[in-house]
Amino acid sequence: MLNRKVTYRLYPNAAQKVGLQEMLGLHQRLYNTALEERIRVYTETGQGLSFAAQCRQLTQWRQSSTGLASLNAQSGQVTLKRLHLAFQHFFRRVKNGETPGFPRFKPLSRYPGWGYKTHGNGWKLHPGKEGKHGRLYLQGLGLVPVRGKARTAGTPVTCDIVHKAGRWYASVTLAVESISRERGTERGAFDWGLTDFLTLATPEGTETVANPRHLRNQLAELKRMSQKVSRKVHMAQEVSGREQGVPVSANLRRAIAHLARLHAKVARQRKDFLHQISAELVKRFGAIGTEALSVKNMVSGGSSRKRGLNREIHAASPATFLQMIRTKAEEAGSWYEEAPTRELKPTQRCHGPCGPQCACWALPAEKKALSDRQHQCPHCGTACGRDENAARVLLRWMETRLAGQELSEVWSGGSFTAMTGHSAGNEHETHAIAV
Repeated sequence: MLNRKVTYRLYPNAAQKVGLQEMLGLHQRLYNTALEERIRVYTETGQGLSFAAQCRQLTQWRQSSTGLASLNAQSGQVTLKRLHLAFQHFFRRVKNGETPGFPRFKPLSRYPGWGYKTHGNGWKLHPGKEGKHGRLYLQGLGLVPVRGKARTAGTPVTCDIVHKAGRWYASVTLAVESISRERGTERGAFDWGLTDFLTLATPEGTETVANPRHLRNQLAELKRMSQKVSRKVHMAQEVSGREQGVPVSANLRRAIAHLARLHAKVARQRKDFLHQISAELVKRFGAIGTEALSVKNMVSGGSSRKRGLNREIHAASPATFLQMIRTKAEEAGSWYEEAPTRELKPTQRCHGPCGPQCACWALPAEKKALSDRQHQCPHCGTACGRDENAARVLLRWMETRLAGQELSEVWSGGSFTAMTGHSAGNEHETHAIAV
């Protein structure tokens, strides 16, 4: 069984909105209380509290608190489990010498939501006709109308209720027996970029996918609203004489909500675009190649002079896009692989021919700077765009991995076999690449 998530938007009535907000507040206080208890016990005894110990404490707290008693017991355990995982990640970072990031107390405005473990225990999904829309039963609230549809039907397993930008969502995990996705038959390799989102190389030629720049289109309004919120917060601090815990006026609350909706809109546009492009690539190509990207290294250094570039890199979400491609290719049974960037150097290496049956494949004597957007090979004279050259290098690398065979010849058990060498009779199609 495979697990897949589907997100439904909730449309609660006025009474249900109040109930959802109360539940959110109870889970937020439970999280903070459990965190406080862990800190207290460690300070007094030098020993930490385990997840099982806090679950036993939760049983006692429910007996003395009518608010906690009204919550589903398993949903409370999910909240404690999230705190437990936060400490697990903290200890892992300490062990690895990273910035620890001790778990923090969460204000209600930054608490995302809560979860349920078992379908039928505190929650139950009632899909509509053909699995589209329907209603969601929540303990203490009744049936809440929802909109959404799972791409692949499955059995509901778990549910997370999420409060984001003033709206309520239900993220439901489905257990599905199998996933069918249309698979293409072409070969292609792409180079990710910012000027063009993708430069796609195929045996027939080169194509580009434009970068929609959703964040840049909203940047002026985001800046204006951010400054408006900052001014109102500063005024509230001056009036109250406090740096933290200032009273939130109705105007400030509306400004914060407006800013949150703008950010949520950009995030939805970005996610929708990435899903569409990744689905189109998998639907068209049976073999896809690209280079491995380290976003952390791409955005490190440079200080303020790289601020705009780093913002555009984050806005394009290359890591998310590659993960979507990887998942969809697996669902379709396509061949997908990422080239080792440090060894291959696709933006530096030349793809051009040095003869009728081989590629130049040479590296420049002096490394090309990021500002050099044109590729000019001093060895073979090939000239083209930097991204086009990189895409064609990746295409040749992918053909080497496939050993120059037809897709039907390397098809095995629903997935392409990653070939590491040349087949007989194809020794000169491309130069061998160490991987």
